[in-house]
Amino acid sequence: MDVANILGERKHPTAARFIGETLIACWVIALLTFTGFVLHFNPAPLGFLFLLVVVCEAILCGFWQASIVSLLACACLDYFFYPPLFHFSVANPEDWVALGAFQVSALVVSRLSTIHQTTWREAKLQRTSMEQLYELSRSTLLINLHQPPGPQLAQLILRIFGAQAVAIFDANSGACSAAGAWAEDEQQLARECYLAQAEDHDRLTRTSRKLLHAGGKCIGAMAVRGNLEVLVADALASLTAITLDRCVSFEKESQVEAAHQSERLRAAVLDSLAHAAKTPLTAIQAAADGLSEVGRLSPAQQQLQALIRNEAEELSQLSTRLLQTAQLETEDLAVARDEIVVADLIQSVLKEQSERMSGHPVEIAAPDAGLTLRGDRDLLSMALTQFLDNAAKYSFAGTAVKVSAWESHAQVLLSVHNFGPAIPISDRERIFQRFYRSENTRHLAAGTGIGLSTVMMAAEAHRGHVWVISNSEEGTTFYLSLPQSGGAG
Repeated sequence: MDVANILGERKHPTAARFIGETLIACWVIALLTFTGFVLHFNPAPLGFLFLLVVVCEAILCGFWQASIVSLLACACLDYFFYPPLFHFSVANPEDWVALGAFQVSALVVSRLSTIHQTTWREAKLQRTSMEQLYELSRSTLLINLHQPPGPQLAQLILRIFGAQAVAIFDANSGACSAAGAWAEDEQQLARECYLAQAEDHDRLTRTSRKLLHAGGKCIGAMAVRGNLEVLVADALASLTAITLDRCVSFEKESQVEAAHQSERLRAAVLDSLAHAAKTPLTAIQAAADGLSEVGRLSPAQQQLQALIRNEAEELSQLSTRLLQTAQLETEDLAVARDEIVVADLIQSVLKEQSERMSGHPVEIAAPDAGLTLRGDRDLLSMALTQFLDNAAKYSFAGTAVKVSAWESHAQVLLSVHNFGPAIPISDRERIFQRFYRSENTRHLAAGTGIGLSTVMMAAEAHRGHVWVISNSEEGTTFYLSLPQSGGAG
């Protein structure tokens, strides 16, 4: 409630109340005058009694009522107690002294009383506002985070602060929530405030519009109609902004957690399928190899037998990658710390991938033949194999693939370079996420989006990291950086 409204009755009393308060004091003066005249009181003590009445009137009612009472008191003293009796004589110095004392007392006391009452009412207002803000802050902690926060906050403010109407615009959802008595053309006041990025206060309708800021940015706006002080409205806007920001954070956390659960479920399903597929794939490969031993096959039959063997091998490699991914995600993964000669590792992987790389000349750049590192040979072979597999699938036909290895600042760097479609900057981190495939290259070759994610996990298991550099002029280069110590310690 506004201080001016609280003090309005004190500063501007109604006519009936003004007359009533004045008449009561006049009756007291008349009673004291009658008693003092009958008992033949001395004017001095009676004057003090009159002054006491004037002071009380100034404290309880105000300066103007006390002034009227002081004039009546001076008139009674002059008429009934100062000679000549029963005759008004303003020439008497005592009359002026008494009147001056009464008026000054009325002025000073009424002024001090007004200041005291104003201070008391302001303190009461502040205490009430703090209690309301505290209740709102507690209530916001109990709101349902699974429901839109705007309608809940509007109802809380309406109830706790006794406002006439509340509207909240949430920029995150684009929804405007209104509660209370808004006119039809006032439903979008909060939205308009946000769009204009300007706060205002309409004294005629007692409507305040405030922007909601959180984290250095504007996240919405609020419109409140009611008797609210400016500081209270500002605090109210801050609490509302904090609550909206908390709801947005909760929503994002829920989405991330749901994504993680979905990812874990999908990985579990794929792991199960990979295990289940291993046995029949082994049987298919054995049967395909056995066909050639049964007897002479026609050219068409030989093609079919080769197709079965190649596709079974492809499925076997996919199952192996899935199982390796599941192994890399286990918390108790034990990474070997074998001493590995990098040149031997490259030669071994290239020998295994010779058939796959047959359409691309391979160049090896490893100037230090004795370069070694400590790590898990199987994981690093898998990572290098995946780099070569990507180069074979996505490079232009007949272009060379270059495998490099060198030492830099106690790190061993492996890279595979090829010429193919450039990878957009926006995808250069995302392609290392599981199941993600770049829109620019997914049409060039079949794939699952699993391979590069296993490379990243293998690098992290060795406390290394991976990255890619790509442009249309110089081609694409995948890098794997590993500590020579294998990430021990």
